[in-house]
Amino acid sequence: MLQIAITNEQHGLTIDAARLRAAVAGVLSGEGIAEGEISLAVVDDPVIHALNRRWLDHDEPTDVLSFVLERAEGYVEGEIIVSADTARARAGEFDWSADDELLLYVVHGALHLAGYDDKEPADQETMRERERHYLRVQGSGFRVQESGHSE
Repeated sequence: MLQIAITNEQHGLTIDAARLRAAVAGVLSGEGIAEGEISLAVVDDPVIHALNRRWLDHDEPTDVLSFVLERAEGYVEGEIIVSADTARARAGEFDWSADDELLLYVVHGALHLAGYDDKEPADQETMRERERHYLRVQGSGFRVQESGHSE
């Protein structure tokens, strides 16, 4: 069984915890992961900036961070951290809601936990295709651009 704990550490965006939990569960089960423990934290830009600097040595806020703590066949333990501030700021650039932008970040983070990487162009395209697939499955109302825009 997948256990998904959600923490909301920001006040700028009302989150739909059930939707975010369903997205994580949908991605992981769709990728063959039936068991695990996932922590999903929705934070603001100052918090994700500090984490990005500490763990990745990037001195700026970002949209999503993910950390695999343990992975085995059909099992993952990990953390996904998403920025509601970044979702609110970027959603307008793409003409969709901050909720859908945040959902994209959650799907992206869950794909990293499932083993996907996006450092190389070919891997980025695979990641974008999987994002589009899971956003369609979730019934998201926005269009994921062919080039993608999440990091």
